[in-house]
Amino acid sequence: QVELMVHWAEQRSSRYVCVANVHMLMEAHNDPSMAQILEHADIVTPDGMPLVWMMRMQGVENQERVCGVDLLVQTCQLASQRQQSVYFLGSDQPTLDKMRDRLEVDFPNLKVAAYHPLPFRPLTDAEDAELIEQINASGAGIVFVCLGCPKQERWMAAHQGKINAVMIGLGGAFPVYAGIHKRAPKVLRDSGLEWAYRLVQEPKRLWNRYASTIPPFTYLAVKQLTSNS
Repeated sequence: QVELMVHWAEQRSSRYVCVANVHMLMEAHNDPSMAQILEHADIVTPDGMPLVWMMRMQGVENQERVCGVDLLVQTCQLASQRQQSVYFLGSDQPTLDKMRDRLEVDFPNLKVAAYHPLPFRPLTDAEDAELIEQINASGAGIVFVCLGCPKQERWMAAHQGKINAVMIGLGGAFPVYAGIHKRAPKVLRDSGLEWAYRLVQEPKRLWNRYASTIPPFTYLAVKQLTSNS
């Protein structure tokens, strides 16, 4: 996947990649416009063991989890080797500053076009046009987008054909890579319990999301699997 994305970046191909978890899948289930965005994405990866398990149970035997943080690291590594410039868009300035500090250590040869935070409000048409011009003029072939789901997926879909780069939605990966949020231990990630670890770190933000997505996802998954058997 990383090889393909960097190849697209070298061609300055306008594409977008969705890193899906249970939350994103339920957004798509409940909103046809979001479902259409995922259907038209150039790549949709399973970031979350429940999605991996579902795919394996439906015959995709060798499917692995494609974690957003791992995708960020490996893409930066290959982009550094291939002299491809990257652009970090979204999040806030303190997070981006911490990311810069770590990236300069991990990938000293990585070409970073910009670290560009965005306001929480929607951009005006003039601001959006200016942002598109800035990204395209920067020469970046890859744009990492951190606006949160589903905002970042809607933003990428709306800008396909306008931004000459591969857009990758990595909302949750920015604060983890920056060291603001701790990554769950591997045993929890592999067992599908990373959500519980994250809930302990951010109970106010994640409680309602998990309560409204995990039970219906479980119900729908069981329903789909039993209807296919």
